[in-house]
Amino acid sequence: MTANPLDVPPDPAVPLQPRSGQRGTGFLTEPLRLGTTPSATVGPYLAIGLTWPDGAWAAAEGTEGGIWIRGRVVDGAGDLVPDAMIETWQADPDGRFPSPEDPRGAASYPGFRGYARVQTSDPPGEFGVFTLKPGRVPDGEGGLQAPHVDVSVFARGMLDRVVTRVYFADEAAANAEDVVLRGLTEEQRRTLVAERTADGYRFDVHLQGERETVFFAV
Repeated sequence: MTANPLDVPPDPAVPLQPRSGQRGTGFLTEPLRLGTTPSATVGPYLAIGLTWPDGAWAAAEGTEGGIWIRGRVVDGAGDLVPDAMIETWQADPDGRFPSPEDPRGAASYPGFRGYARVQTSDPPGEFGVFTLKPGRVPDGEGGLQAPHVDVSVFARGMLDRVVTRVYFADEAAANAEDVVLRGLTEEQRRTLVAERTADGYRFDVHLQGERETVFFAV
């Protein structure tokens, strides 16, 4: 009979050091077999530790002309993703970026920083960014892109972000000229166009499925 090395007597006379599970101790009575470990995914720390208290404000609260871009992040099963993180970056209403890397010079639109980072935790699966509607920017081919917001989506189970854009439904003429939208089917274009609402626009992100949002390789 072998003793279980993890058994602790009820009233040991001295501090007890359980024996390790080494071979020959009686603890391992079967051939050693390596089993599988539990599956693990990335996150959900993204929405817990990387967002900011003022992350929703790409434009300062109360900025004249400000709009809300609100939406949901939905997974392939149609369920809301309650701990995703959304980043947005965009030009100001004059089509200039608030960055010294803009070759035309950094924008200085009052109250506008052009960048937001929010989570989808409150309410679960939904996000909101307060900003200014962007202007048109050069497309590198002598034309202009339609007004749009660049969007990065981070979520559990994804080792890297996915990148998409928000265009605006009430910019039909500009959208028709946009070099990116022209390269997509009508069905694909619809996944990138935000619809007008009472206080701004609505834009949902579908990570997978029949309504999967168009994502870009960057």
